[in-house]
Amino acid sequence: MTKISRRSILKMAGAATTLPLVGRSAFAADPLKVGFVYLGPIGDHGWTYAHEQGRQDLIKHFGDKIATTIVENVAEGPDSERVIRGLAKDGNNLIFTTSFGYMNPTLKVAKRFRNVNFEHATGYQRSKNVASYNARFYEGRAVCGTIAGHMSKTGVAGYIASFPIPEVVMGINAFTLAARKVNPDFKTNVLWVSSWYDPAKEADAAKALIDQGADTIAQHTDSPAALQACEQRGLMAFGQAWDMSSFAPNAHLTAIANKWGVYYVNRVQAALDGKWASGDAWWGMKEGILEMTPFNDRIPADVQDAARATQAAIIDGSGHPFAGPIIDQSGKERLAAGAELNDGDLHGMDWYVQGVQS
Repeated sequence: MTKISRRSILKMAGAATTLPLVGRSAFAADPLKVGFVYLGPIGDHGWTYAHEQGRQDLIKHFGDKIATTIVENVAEGPDSERVIRGLAKDGNNLIFTTSFGYMNPTLKVAKRFRNVNFEHATGYQRSKNVASYNARFYEGRAVCGTIAGHMSKTGVAGYIASFPIPEVVMGINAFTLAARKVNPDFKTNVLWVSSWYDPAKEADAAKALIDQGADTIAQHTDSPAALQACEQRGLMAFGQAWDMSSFAPNAHLTAIANKWGVYYVNRVQAALDGKWASGDAWWGMKEGILEMTPFNDRIPADVQDAARATQAAIIDGSGHPFAGPIIDQSGKERLAAGAELNDGDLHGMDWYVQGVQS
């Protein structure tokens, strides 16, 4: 594995001469070079850490058939374009760009390096050599919401949100809908921090939400700072993207673990077989890309059973997190009883369900 700093790869990208890339068929014995661009540090114990575990799964699976390079702490925007271009110039055959804000930079670089294949996480645009992939995080949010609905004494949860894109809105809504199935008066107070990873902001947001009456905190941000704030106050919280229980052994109820290795092995195998093709993958619990981490012992047995029942229903298709009736914040019926929101509706979600205070 090669680990390259952002500074060194930007220097490399600026100095390199653009050359046509030779296909792998000319060097059949050479390993497939696979690059990864990470938003945060691999030690964030959340989003980036989960992607890094997926890369480790690749190494265990393929051994010397592949050679991987990572660049961490890459900000969304111009820096990411230079880093992605640098990885392409360095001969990587397949490049995974792992944050929403890398979408346009990935597409731009892909136009120049048409012999390189790119995979963009959480985006919605593709091209002949750019695929997109995502996980149905809202499924895990529904499991967390079920637990929160049973365990919250105030009936109020705080939700630390990053950016108001459909993926995040889906999570807020799924969490709230599941909680309100248990407690119809349940409320979710949302606080936007305009960042994916900022421990100081996340800690401050958790404290503010707690001061507003929340006794349970959920998050779509990547550090364990909010969990630590809940640990200090003796409250409850859910981790993000990986098991964060070591940071808050009492507060951490469970977390959605993102098992990216399931997808990475599939796509690297396709590249090795010469069968890689662009597409859009949106996998969930059924495909094994999402798992719930072990439940905290403080969760009563009957609540654990209810959470597992929610998860089982999602996997077998009998319990869609967005099944009607669904009422929005204004009191308007968005979905009738017996109906389910389809993927198109979810991808365009820009409204909140009843009970969300945004």
